[in-house]
Amino acid sequence: MERSRGNQSSASFLQAREFVLRHRADYETAVRDFRWPALTQFNWALDFFDPFASGNSQSALHILEDDGSEHTRSFSELSISSNRVANFLRATGLRRGDRLLLLLGNEVALWETLLAAMKLGVVVIPASTLLTRDDLQDRIDRGRVSCVVAGAAQVDKFNGLRGRFNRVIVGGGEPGWLNFEESGQASPEFRPDGDTPSTDPLLLYFTSGTTSRPKLVVHTHQSYPV
Repeated sequence: MERSRGNQSSASFLQAREFVLRHRADYETAVRDFRWPALTQFNWALDFFDPFASGNSQSALHILEDDGSEHTRSFSELSISSNRVANFLRATGLRRGDRLLLLLGNEVALWETLLAAMKLGVVVIPASTLLTRDDLQDRIDRGRVSCVVAGAAQVDKFNGLRGRFNRVIVGGGEPGWLNFEESGQASPEFRPDGDTPSTDPLLLYFTSGTTSRPKLVVHTHQSYPV
């Protein structure tokens, strides 16, 4: 397996992963000898996924819809398409540390956008398609959202919502919304703007809010994939 930038954090992650795989049937050894990788600069999409996906035609994603239709993508295809999405989002002005609200079902664009945001250093706020307008306004306000990527069936919920944020529609066209399909015209080559500290935020989750308003929970580039 090629190691993307050869940094120590990437090597440490790969060593820990390979150890777990090697001893997956030997619980006693795995527990006794496993050591968490020491990470300083680490970006899972750039340091692990892309090198693993290079020239890899194995199936990485297979989605079966209710109507029987299927969508499949290989590791290589996802790597390239997420590069295109990352370049597309960067062209809209999205930068490292910005927050992106992701309102999609289980579809190819969901995984492309997640990988793209990770490569950019953008913080993703995953959102359920069951959220109401008030729920979305709360997430936009407290999440300080810079961009929304949403399916066509969800865009009406954003009519009249406060906030200055870019809007990207998946699976349709709508005035005032950028079309996600245009990402297919972006460059398949992606260059990060620098290294990603492993402590940088990656995901910003809103909890269920069963007894009060949802709380914000942050995952970093280390805490979530590692």
